[in-house]
Amino acid sequence: MKQQSFSDYEYSQRKKKTRREEFLEIMEEIIPWKEWVSLIVPYYPSGKRGRPPIEIEIMLRMYLLQCWFTLSDKGVEDAIYDSYAMRKFMGINFWEMDVPDATTLLQFRHLLEEHGLGKRFFDAINRCLDRAGRMMRAGSTVNATLISAPSSTKNAKKERDLEMHQAKKGNQWYFGMKCHTGVDTGSGFVHTVEVTAANVHDIAVAAKLLREDDEVVYGDSAYLGIEKREEIQNNAQFSSIQYRINRRPGRLPRVSGNTVDWERHIEHQKSSVRCKVEHPYRIVKNIFGFRKTVYRGLSKNLNRLYVLFASANLYMLVRAGGTLPPA
Repeated sequence: MKQQSFSDYEYSQRKKKTRREEFLEIMEEIIPWKEWVSLIVPYYPSGKRGRPPIEIEIMLRMYLLQCWFTLSDKGVEDAIYDSYAMRKFMGINFWEMDVPDATTLLQFRHLLEEHGLGKRFFDAINRCLDRAGRMMRAGSTVNATLISAPSSTKNAKKERDLEMHQAKKGNQWYFGMKCHTGVDTGSGFVHTVEVTAANVHDIAVAAKLLREDDEVVYGDSAYLGIEKREEIQNNAQFSSIQYRINRRPGRLPRVSGNTVDWERHIEHQKSSVRCKVEHPYRIVKNIFGFRKTVYRGLSKNLNRLYVLFASANLYMLVRAGGTLPPA
């Protein structure tokens, strides 16, 4: 049993926990730390030469704090010194060690990005959900959301991010990228993530969001005509899927009198199933604060999105009263 410090004892006497502390306690319990650490071990410095490296789990915890609370490298270092909840999550005792500095975190983040470990974290969580019977299979819901990027050219190169693009939604123009997700229709867990520039149409990426065992797919009106796409027709499994795509409201026939509006009733039923695809976006954008791109280029932002959607799946699992099976 870990010996309590004076600050631990003092904070244990509080009458109320903050939402931050409650959230960190949830993630502490649900994340499969041993499995995630084992994915990093082959790429992490062994410490046989030079300065001994900091423990992997400590660096991983610091990186997750950065992702969840939208902090810079220097910002998360300062926040851990300042916040008892974060220090407790990190497992750091200031009598024994200091918080890893911003440069060490930067190098650790580059290691994760270089080897695509964000996707491996995401896949590991989905395997656990599948093993626990939480992924219902047989149906997917597809959707996409715009994520803004800085449009200013006030930088060293005097140019905007070359991998981002502008796109118009409604009467407003956006500059940035688009995040495409495939969600398990039965459970609401995200099973596939893709990113593109903002000007790529939703339907162009739809085939990458489907699973081989899907029998039905839901989507909004942006995916109308998906069954006519070449990549769908050339795939025997995808061409046999039943596509339940919402029609545009303006194209629905009008009814008068006491006639039952069956067309709108059917569309409402589709929407009541499709709405689950919005829940992970709410967590990633509103709770984790990923409303704007954090890095230049698509690949770095994709790596972060994999980590955030893996965390969102775990958070939704806990809120539904579930747990992960032991490895």
